[in-house]
This record gives sequence, structure tokens and C-alpha cells, in this order.
Amino acid sequence: MRLLVLGGTEFAGRAVVEAALGRGWEVTVLNRGRHQVPAGVRALIGDRTAPDGLAALAEGEWDVVVDTWSAAPRAVHSAARLLRGRVGRYVYVSTCSVYAWPAPAGHDESAPLVEGAEPDAEQTDYARDKRGAEIAVVEAFGADRSVLVRAGLILGPYENIGRLPWWLERIARGGPVLAPGPRELPLQYVDVRDMAEWILGSVERELSGPYNMVSEQGHATMGSLLDACVAVTGSDAELRWVDPGVILDAGIAPWTQLPVWVPPGTDMHDSMHSGDVSRALASGLRCRPVEETVADTWRWLQGIGGTAPVRPGRPPVGLDPVVEAKVLGQ
Repeated sequence: MRLLVLGGTEFAGRAVVEAALGRGWEVTVLNRGRHQVPAGVRALIGDRTAPDGLAALAEGEWDVVVDTWSAAPRAVHSAARLLRGRVGRYVYVSTCSVYAWPAPAGHDESAPLVEGAEPDAEQTDYARDKRGAEIAVVEAFGADRSVLVRAGLILGPYENIGRLPWWLERIARGGPVLAPGPRELPLQYVDVRDMAEWILGSVERELSGPYNMVSEQGHATMGSLLDACVAVTGSDAELRWVDPGVILDAGIAPWTQLPVWVPPGTDMHDSMHSGDVSRALASGLRCRPVEETVADTWRWLQGIGGTAPVRPGRPPVGLDPVVEAKVLGQ
């Protein structure tokens, strides 16, 4: 297979490139040249935000293009129109945020979508930008040659958002740790490498259409995730489970100040951790144990000095130690 990845050096794109190389595929990446590409990858230089930034793609044919763009949908619109006669299939890594908020518990790919998205728009907000990009892909490639990967929470090595790295770094420091309850709270997420393998498999099986891309609800729990962090770091951390009401009364923001966690029984939890993923599972998605995801992320973090890189423009995540200590009564 001949694969073109738009990006290909960070998190999701990097995982796709590595998985494709592992399958013996011929891999080309287009990016701004700021990061080194793996051996065996053909690198093209281009900036999708600049005039004529896709000039390096003026020639060439590929079996599939994988695109993870998250800003103005017009960049995807331009790429899809340029490539539609020379690429067999377009895989766009989208998001579950394209569903109209709040998405109901158990929502599948037929749930209502956000309104107001346009395929050639400038940057607006995350949900409409991603939905606009979906529209651009389908308009250019048709429903039968496009795959929309509606990912939820993505974890794993190379994470450049900081959610699991923050938990690992916090627990590695040891001592009493504010663990947001309940302990048995079911989570949905996908290891970036499992998503990458599914993407390549979707090309081989000639799949099309939208797919919710996370694990089954309860594949992991808040307890199993944090227990795995304690185990791999070998720290003396003491998980102190705190009731959701106490956390919210303290003014602590779910998801951002306490990454991954959202309180049960809320619209946010239904939207983020209770989607129907039967379509992805039936089409080959396999999710590795949470312990493996955590251990490999910790190994990667140690290999780069213990601090994860964060993509420019992303808001910081994590809880102020002073706030944590106050809630824990220290």
C-alpha cells in the first residue's frame, strides 16, 4: 500500500506512520519539516496554512491519505480537492465532538451533528472545524471512499496534549493524590496505536463512513487507570478517592484540571464516556489493556526526560498542588 500522511510526526499521525512501516507499506508524509521523520519515510515539505502550501503534492498517486488536521477546515477542503483524482481513499481523523451537544448516552454514528459547519471555512471552534473538514472529505471523495474516524479520548505514547502524562508525573511525585471518584467510574478512550492499526485495517478492508473510535464503556475505569499509574511509576503515591460533589464544590474543572475524569450522571460524561462503538468493534477495532497503554506511555516519558511535549496553542491541564492539598485537608 502507498500511504500519504498529512503531518505524520506527532501523536496520531506518528502512530499511523509507524504502524504502516510495520506492515511494509510505502509511506510519504507532508509537513513543515520541523520534526525528523522515521527512516524509510519519504518527506515532502509544505505548509497547509500558506499560499501554495500543497505544491509538493502536485504530482503523485497513493492508495490512501490520512489527515489529522484540527484547525480551519479549508485546509482539508484544499487537500481533498487536490488529491481526489490521485488517491483511492481519504481517512480523516475527526472527533466525537462533531455530535450536537450534549450527545445522549449510547449515541452511535447516526446521532445529530453540530450545525453551522462549512467545508471551506476559516477557523471557528473545534467542533465545527472538525465537522467542516468531514464535509470537505465526503464532498471530494464521496461517501464510498471516505472514512471519518470520530475519536474520543486518545491516550498513549507521544501524547502532546498532556492528559495521561500529567497523571503519571503527578503520581510519580508520590504522597497523597486526589483521585476523582467514583473508583469504578467507567471510561472510554482509545490507545493511539490501536486507532492507527484500525485505520490501516479499514483501508485494507475498503471500509467507508463514520466510526466512533474509542473502547467499549468500562474497558477501563478511573480506578484501573490510576492503579496502573501507581504500579508503573513505583511511587509511594496514596490514592485518596474523593466524591464528585466535593470536587465540583471546590471549583475544580473536570477534564482539564483533572484530566480524563468527568463526573458521572452529567451530559459531559454521557457525551465523552458512553458512546456506542459497536460499529468500530465489528470492523476490527482491538483495544489493548489499560496497563499496557500506561506502561508504554511512562516508558516513553522517561525516555524523553520525564516531561511530555505539549502542542502549541493547547491550554494547560492539571491541578494546582495548593488546590489539591486544600481539598485533601492537608
